[in-house]
Amino acid sequence: VQFVESGGGLVQPGGSLSLSCVVSGFNFRYYDMTWYRQAPGKEREIVAIISSTNNRPVYADFVKGRFTISRDNAKNTVNLQMNSLELEDTGVYLCNAAGGIFHWGQGTQVTVSS
Repeated sequence: VQFVESGGGLVQPGGSLSLSCVVSGFNFRYYDMTWYRQAPGKEREIVAIISSTNNRPVYADFVKGRFTISRDNAKNTVNLQMNSLELEDTGVYLCNAAGGIFHWGQGTQVTVSS
């Protein structure tokens, strides 16, 4: 199993980033997929989940309508569009099947700073 996250970077508050996670090694289309993040000194937390059956998304409260999760089963990809970024969004963003059941990838660093 492999997760390759990309799209992170340095952005000012209020800016946007588009993250992508390419997945291999399991039958992607049958799994709910999750974006997580881990800020410095904090535990990993769920950002958003997307269903495998109807693409229904569920978001953490702190997303507040700013982020959009999507998936492309033909490309084994799960995406996270992040708008109106805040300083508190800084961290490493990782994807995994719901529950974090597979070995983690490296993640992609998102830094929000003025």
